[in-house]
Amino acid sequence: MTLKILLTGRDGQLGRALSLWLPRLGDVIATDRRQLDLCNPSQIRQTIRSLHPGLIVNAAAYTNVDQAESDQTSAQALNVDAPRTLAEEAKQVGAALVHFSTDYVFDGTKRTPYVEDDVPKPLSTYGRTKLEGEKAIQESGVSHVIFRSAWVYAREGRNFPLTILRLATERSELRVVRDQVGSPTWSWEVAAATTNVLSQIYGCEDPRVAFSRVGGIYHMTAAGEASWFEFATAIMEEARRHAPDSPWFIAATGQRPLIAQHISPITTAEYPTPARRPAYSVLSNARLAGTFGTRLPDWRAQLRSAFTARLTALPETTDSD
Repeated sequence: MTLKILLTGRDGQLGRALSLWLPRLGDVIATDRRQLDLCNPSQIRQTIRSLHPGLIVNAAAYTNVDQAESDQTSAQALNVDAPRTLAEEAKQVGAALVHFSTDYVFDGTKRTPYVEDDVPKPLSTYGRTKLEGEKAIQESGVSHVIFRSAWVYAREGRNFPLTILRLATERSELRVVRDQVGSPTWSWEVAAATTNVLSQIYGCEDPRVAFSRVGGIYHMTAAGEASWFEFATAIMEEARRHAPDSPWFIAATGQRPLIAQHISPITTAEYPTPARRPAYSVLSNARLAGTFGTRLPDWRAQLRSAFTARLTALPETTDSD
């Protein structure tokens, strides 16, 4: 029997990538907020009970880190209440749940990569609500896998590389924070790795047995680490090296030339924001590699691929050992 997959958040940067990868596993019903309002628990319940999926992949979230500080109600609804309802309904119909979380569940006081068993201490409303969403899923008893990723970007949407490219057409100098360190991760690689993991879970044994054996939290980020300043520098290097003529690059720059000549490193204190961010939020991917043999490429290699890869067709294999 073909696996029926309900994907939420198809219009987000991760949801778009997953909508291209997940059909390898089964029939995908991809929804956005117009088809499924995740702030409406009754609609969530009705949709799941009518579709009766075997797998739910929740790629939707409230991800505006700063705005969450003043819009806690929406952050709570999307990051906590919706995952809880999805988990409860998934359990009722016998479905498994895949959910995505964040490095911002940690406070950044470590100086070595965080492992899944490290105690979370979020600094922001965004981090707190994402952590509470994780706990709601765990407490529901549903078969689940939670992937924590970090600094996720895509060729569309609202993200750091697109902001840098836009600002580079407007300013001769860019000022970028140098004392926050993480692992910039391309959404396409997260979707590819997620599909790889799920293909293993659904390919070899009863999925219920597999989820009971390997379910839980996994970190899934690019290898390596960089500061926002180093990331911005690399973005400009790739932009000047490849000078893409693809639609996404044209949209990001508005067909204007890049005039930025210098990127200046600054401190977090020089760039205050409503939400506090961890100074160091690099995640260890050892559990992901040890359990599934899946490793994402280095962040710099991912960035290069984001600039150069043609995504009209899927590659035959994912990056795994």
